[in-house]
Formats: sequence, C-alpha cells, structure tokens
Amino acid sequence: MNTTPYDLTSSLAADRPRILLVDDELDSIRALSELLIQEGYKIRRVTNSVFALRSALTDPPDLVLLDVMMPDMDGYTLCQALKRSPETSHVPVIFMTALSDIADKAKAFAAGGADYVVKPFQTEEVLMRVKHQLTIAVQQRQLVQKNQQLVQEIQQRQQVEANLNSLLDNATEGIFRTSLEGRYLKTNPAMAAIYGYASPSALLDTIMPVHQLYVDPKRWDELEVYVRYHQRITDAESEVYRQDGQKIWVSETIRLVNNEQGEPLYYEGTVQDVSDRRQAEVELRHQRDKAEQLLNIMLPYQIARTLKHHNCTIAEHYSKVTVLFADLVNFTEMSTQLLPSELVGLLNRIFSGFDALVGRYQLEKIKTIGDAYMVAGGLPEPTADHLYRMSSLALDMRDAIALIPTPTDTPLQIRIGMHTGPVVAGVIGKKRLSYDLWGDTVNLASRMESTGQPGKIQVTEDVYQKLHHEFRFTPRGEVAVKGKGNITTYWLEGKQA
Repeated sequence: MNTTPYDLTSSLAADRPRILLVDDELDSIRALSELLIQEGYKIRRVTNSVFALRSALTDPPDLVLLDVMMPDMDGYTLCQALKRSPETSHVPVIFMTALSDIADKAKAFAAGGADYVVKPFQTEEVLMRVKHQLTIAVQQRQLVQKNQQLVQEIQQRQQVEANLNSLLDNATEGIFRTSLEGRYLKTNPAMAAIYGYASPSALLDTIMPVHQLYVDPKRWDELEVYVRYHQRITDAESEVYRQDGQKIWVSETIRLVNNEQGEPLYYEGTVQDVSDRRQAEVELRHQRDKAEQLLNIMLPYQIARTLKHHNCTIAEHYSKVTVLFADLVNFTEMSTQLLPSELVGLLNRIFSGFDALVGRYQLEKIKTIGDAYMVAGGLPEPTADHLYRMSSLALDMRDAIALIPTPTDTPLQIRIGMHTGPVVAGVIGKKRLSYDLWGDTVNLASRMESTGQPGKIQVTEDVYQKLHHEFRFTPRGEVAVKGKGNITTYWLEGKQA
C-alpha cells in the first residue's frame, strides 16, 4: 500500500516531498533511505551534523529524520540550531535513536523535535510518522493561508460574511465559531457530519455549551486556558461524543480572535476526525508489543532487552556455566509408527513439560534439535547455584519422561549429559535470531549425553567434585570421548538423604 502523501491538498515541494536523512551509521542510513525512496520521497543523505546544518540552511527540506547520537554535534544541538533559523524553524524534525528512556524523549521534544522513533525501526511506524508530520506541515500552511484570509475578511465586513459562508459550506473539515462563554455561534456542514448531526442547525439546537461534546467535561476549559494564553492551539486531540453516543477522536485547531484594540471577540477553529489514525497507532503499538513478546520468547529476557535498546553484536564470555543435553532414546524408530500430528503433539507435550521444569529452576532453555533438548545455567545473569539447580532439573526430567504416555504405549526413556565450565554465548542470525553457546564445555556436555545410557544422567569429574556432598553418584569409570581420550565419568543418581 502506497503511503506517500501525494493526495494532500497542498504539496510541500514542487514535485515530491524532500527528506533530509542525518545518520552516521551507514547501514542504517542506507536501509532507511531505500525504504523512503521506494515510497516516492526525495532523500538527501548526510552523515555529518555540520554538513547537515549547512545543507538544511542552504536548501530547506520538508522534513528532517535525525539520529541523536552524532559525532561533532549531537542531534539535540542540531535540532536547536534548525529551530533558531527562520529558514528551517518550520521544518519538522523526527528524532531516531536506540534510546527509549522517558528523559531522552523529553529532551528530544524540548529541543524542538516533532516526533521520536526508537531503533530498531518498525517499517510501518516510520512511514506513518513521516507521513503524519508532512501532513501536519501541510495543514499548518493551509491554516496560515486561512488566517490571512480571515484578517482580510475582518477589514472588509461584507466580503467577510460572503467568503466565510462559502468556506463553511464547502470546507471538507469542520469549522466552528464559539462565544467567549463557550457557546457555539456557527458551524459548517462538515463539522455537523463529524459529530453525526444532519445539519449545522441541528447541532446548534442540540449542543449549546461546548463542553457537552467532550468525554472529559473539563477538556474545553483546558483548551480555553491554553488559547487565552497563547492565542492559538494547533492539533489538539480530544475524545468527544457523536449524536448517537459513540466516542471518536478529533483534532482541533483553535484561535482567539481579537478586535483592533486587542480585545477578545470570539473563538474559531477547525475540527478533523482522527479516529482512524488513532486506531492505526493503537494497532501499531499492539503489533510492536507482540513483536517484543515474541523476541522475549525466542531469547533470554536480558538479551532481548539489550537487542531492543542497542543495535550491536551480542557476545559474552562466561567462566562458570553448566550445560545439559538430553536426547530421547529410540525416538526415531517410534516416530516411523506415528502420524505427523501424533509425532508433533508428543514432542510438544514432552518439551512443554521440560520448559516448565526449566522455568521452575530459573535456568535458560537454549534450543531443541529434533528430539534433543539443550539447557544452560549461570547465564546471561551469573548465579552461584546454577550447577545445583541444573542437577535437580536433570533428575526431574529423568523422572518426568517416564510419566508421559505415547500413542504406541511404548515407555519413553531419555539420555542426559552434563558438564560445567567456561563458554562463549551470543546471538546469531538476522531474520531468525538464535541465542547459542560455544566452547569445550558445550562439546563435552554433548559427549556426556551421546556416550550415556537410557535412563541415566552422565556427568564429568568436575560436576562430581562440586556436588558429591549434596547428590549421590555412582562411578562409571573411564569413557572414550572424541578429542579428549579416556575420561572418568559418573552417574548422577539422586540427592543425598
């Protein structure tokens, strides 16, 4: 769906809206510019703040997409410089950053920013916010023209009435005039339609005090105080009632009209129904929340949070981690006797049960590969008792597998292997992210599983030495391990009495 703002009543540029894209990250600026070019915008890319300021002052764009973290001059300083210049003070600035703290957003708006987008970008969000800011700029120019027309109409009384009546009757946006006491004096057909009335007179006959329209009865008082102080308010969004009681969202531009002596006469302004946009923003937030929830399911919470706030490679070395591998015994032969739905359903019951146990012991499920299951403890947040909890998990997994029924009534068994030591952990992939572990500890834990026996938990000497006071072990003897030769291993039997 094309989201370019070419259907607006007034174009910002001679042909296409022009966007100045300022970011020192080449990958980010390249991806974002390609996206906006595809939507039909003219893009000017700059990777240096000083050059960006010079470019904007020389040839003002219609909108600036500005990264906060820039060398030489940060985004806040650049935005303030743009707002101080008459040539660019009207140009909306959308900040882009991986920072999402409330204080950072407040700082962006205090610097003169019109909006704020958090990296990594959601495509729909970026396009919607760009179009919204360009639309606001168009409306502001329309309003300036309309205000100039109103000034001329005040000087020429008779022409004012004729022009105003024509404007009211033919305008596509709602237009109104109220007394200083907050009673409607005049509205146009478009405004009546927005509020669900058949005609302006029907609205005026039903709604006299303005505050009756607002869901919050105090909302008009708030708007009036602002307009009295600043003379005008632009794009003030409020929830209002239609005639049938339905609630909608409107955007109002209101100004105070004074006589030649500067004495207040009345209020007038425009109204637009923005319910669809508000709903779209709600849906966008909902989709973003779903994406974050999915990320939290795929990755450990701390890793997902880091990815959300920082666009960087995640790789850490951990000196003390326990790794567990579990594999279903003879499951491949059993799977040949099952329907696909039965096979997937059985694996889902098994691994869902394991997931619940992993959550109970506050460990991290790393992945499943076919009918194999991998768990780690002691990361991404280091803990002192991860080996104890992992051993308890292994015993519970061994006992739980025997209680799971199968479509063939064949009892299930599992081989489990464990080792503890240093690992490297990190996130790999772009389209499908995966949190994984590497190192000799991982390989040895895998060998403990593969050289084990059904219904047994095989562990290394390191595990035994650390836990033999709390758990019961049976020596197995030496086992040939690829790349290690013969090593001494133990069967983990249970907890000490």
